[in-house]
Amino acid sequence: MDLESVADELYGLRPQDFTAARDARAAEARRAGDRALAGKIGKLRRPSLAAWASNLLVRERSEEIEPLLRIGEGLRQAHHDLDGAQLRELSRQQHLVINALARQARQLTAQAGHPVGEDVQREVEGILHAVLADPEVAREWAAGHLVKAFDQTVGFPAAADGARPRPAKAARPAKAARPAKAARARKETPPAPSRQQKADEERRRRLEQARRDADEAGRVLDARREEAAAADRQAADAQAAVQTVEQRIGELTEELASLEERRRQAETTAREAREQALDADRLLREARRRAETTAAQVTRLGTRAGGRRATSGK
Repeated sequence: MDLESVADELYGLRPQDFTAARDARAAEARRAGDRALAGKIGKLRRPSLAAWASNLLVRERSEEIEPLLRIGEGLRQAHHDLDGAQLRELSRQQHLVINALARQARQLTAQAGHPVGEDVQREVEGILHAVLADPEVAREWAAGHLVKAFDQTVGFPAAADGARPRPAKAARPAKAARPAKAARARKETPPAPSRQQKADEERRRRLEQARRDADEAGRVLDARREEAAAADRQAADAQAAVQTVEQRIGELTEELASLEERRRQAETTAREAREQALDADRLLREARRRAETTAAQVTRLGTRAGGRRATSGK
């Protein structure tokens, strides 16, 4: 057991399972006689929901990490070079990739048995923005041991005097200027901006406007894609409903045809039964008449025979 393997295990758990598992691992290290390791494990902090979702993304979608980091490198280079066209294209990719990954992270939390809401998804988006802007943040994120989201989204400062800028990290405030330097700065009178500085400032202003336009275009594009996806889903559901109804209509049509055939057969059977009943009634009446006629004949013959016997006795 070592700290790295324990951290890998713990930060892959759901937040509600973290504390109990951490304490169990710390106790196991103490029983093994490694009090130093037990102390380090005990200091591991439970991740926030957004950090846990980000850790899940790193673990379950590791193939997505490298493309995201490449976009971050390209964005930093575009800001350095003041390359408006490249910046617009990468900003568009940035929004698409971040939104897609944040949605994936939310889906992974649901699959892990602890779904999160849109507010956590937005925090994940903020973490991914920070990953794009700062290589150190990216390395920390890629380890999959994130504890909390960063204080605010990291930005991309414009390049100045031809030097490559370092992205400013919101979670790491800049150090205050030393008193002596601050005093000298107050005493110095800033020189008037040169023509080149004015030109650079205008380029930076245009680049910033282009970046805002690209951001807005990316948001509009995402919204339109979401609307299109929703419309596609509705169309698919409607088509499935139509197919279900058509299938049911076919089944009912077949069933109706079968019932109609059975009705015709029943009518035929009933008609034949009525005819048979009429025939039977006619035959019964004929048999009754023959029986009555025969009985009358028997009676007459019996009466005559009795008369003859009486006459012969005299």
